[in-house]
Amino acid sequence: MTNLGKQPAAGGGGLLQIDGLRKAYGDQVILRDLTLSVPEHQCLVLIGASGSGKSTLLRCINLLEQVDDGTILLQGNDITDPRVDADTVRAQVGIVFQAFNLFPHMSVLDNITLAPRRVHGIDRGTAERQAREMLDRVGLADKAKARPDDLSGGQQQRVAIARALVNKPLLMLFDEVTSALDPELVGEVLTLLTDLKHDGTTMLVATHEMAFAREVADQVVFLADGSIAEAGPPSQVMDHPSDPRTQKFLRRMSF
Repeated sequence: MTNLGKQPAAGGGGLLQIDGLRKAYGDQVILRDLTLSVPEHQCLVLIGASGSGKSTLLRCINLLEQVDDGTILLQGNDITDPRVDADTVRAQVGIVFQAFNLFPHMSVLDNITLAPRRVHGIDRGTAERQAREMLDRVGLADKAKARPDDLSGGQQQRVAIARALVNKPLLMLFDEVTSALDPELVGEVLTLLTDLKHDGTTMLVATHEMAFAREVADQVVFLADGSIAEAGPPSQVMDHPSDPRTQKFLRRMSF
C-alpha cells in the first residue's frame, strides 16, 4: 500500500477508500454520496454536530451497518461485498465506542483475550501474553486481574482500546471515546490516542475535542447533513473555514 502522505481526505487513494457511500433508515438519509480517503499512518478527525453522520460512518466501516450504496475499500479490497466475512474485517478494523462495553463479571485480562480465543482461535497462553503486552502499552500492566468496576472510567476506556488493539488492526476507529468520561479523565485517554498517532497507527476519530483535533490530526473532516462540507489540515479547517456551516459549528465550540 502506497503511503499518500498529505493528500486530501476527500477522494484520492488510501489504506481506506470510501466512494459514494450512502446510508438511510427509511426516508431518513444519514450519509449522502460520501467519499473519503484515509492514508496509512495518518490520523483523520471527524467533527460535526450530533446527527451529522459521524457514528454511522464509523459503524459502516466496521460493518456494523450495511451500506445502501457505494463501496468501502480496505487495502484495495471491497469490504462491502456481501461475500466478505465480517469477523475477518473487524479483526483488521478495530472500533472503540464511548460506552466501554466491558464484561463486568470478567477480569480485564479475560475481556481482552475473549475475542482472540473465541473468534480467532488463538491459544490461551499466546492470547494472554499479547494482552499483557497491550496492557503495558496503555499503562495498565498492573490491572490484568482487576474487574472493570474496580477501574476508573478512563482506565476502563483504555482497556477497551487495548482490547481493540490486541488484534493488531490496520485501522482504528474511535467514536466519541471521551464523551462518557468525567472531565478530569478525558486527558489520559486523549494522551493515549496521541501516543498511538505518534506510533504510526492509522486512525479515524470522531470527537468534539477541538484541541485534540488541532494538535493531533493530519486532516480534519467536517460533516454536515451526512456529507463532507469541508476537509483539510487543521490550520485550514479550524482557522480559516470556508463553508458557512463549518464557521457556525466552530463558533459554538470552545478550543
